Amino acid sequence: MKQYIADAFTDEIFKGNQAAVCVMDKWPSEDTMMHITMENNFSETAFMVKEENGHYRLRWFTPGGEIDLCGHATLASGYILFRFYEKDKEEVVFDTMSGPLTVARKKDLYVMDFPAYELKQVPVTDEMEEAIGVRPLEAWMGRDLLCVLPTEEDVRNAEVDQEKVKKLDGLLLHITARGEKWDSVSRSFAPKLLVPEDPVCGSGHCHIVPYWSKKLGKKEILAYQASRRSGILHCRMEGNRVRLGGRAALYSIAEIADTAKGL
Repeated sequence: MKQYIADAFTDEIFKGNQAAVCVMDKWPSEDTMMHITMENNFSETAFMVKEENGHYRLRWFTPGGEIDLCGHATLASGYILFRFYEKDKEEVVFDTMSGPLTVARKKDLYVMDFPAYELKQVPVTDEMEEAIGVRPLEAWMGRDLLCVLPTEEDVRNAEVDQEKVKKLDGLLLHITARGEKWDSVSRSFAPKLLVPEDPVCGSGHCHIVPYWSKKLGKKEILAYQASRRSGILHCRMEGNRVRLGGRAALYSIAEIADTAKGL
């Protein structure tokens, strides 16, 4: 089994969000995929198999289990396919738990077409403030909890309490504020999936972009993820879909030994 490691939402290695991408002829067992994911210990490892219709079946695993949507590992998967397997194509289609997803080459960007999460405003609570260390101005719920903080510095300097984040509603926690240079500055936390902080979260921006697009009255959102590794997302709202664009950089290519369990 070929495994690639790529950094997504950046054009430099050691920045953005790293993902392992496994390209396979057939599916191993779920136990094997979880073992590989745990061995990698990244926020996500992607597994894909080409189907007869030319699409790729794509699945994402975190150290805490399989997840329904992942942006950076999808971008990394598209990047690997364009670079090594589908060199003449301008678009690839992934069949996923969240339906068909596309990644297209647009000049120097890889652009994904993702579903936007429907957001419902929820009351700001003391538990949110205690978990984040700053009282949010607003809170919204989709798959994840989105908390809007007063300033960019509040986002950058937040020292979240991981155990208290686990007790909040939502699968992940995203904190965001308007930036000085960016339409959105954010960070993402996923302790329920055994990922303390997701360096650059694509699916998180399927919450963040709809919020800021409506708030700012604009379709195009330039977003910055203020994790230690950092990342830039070129985003656009299109109805109930979010276009997420970014770059990627190859870190390594490896062969997973066929002595690994289940291979």
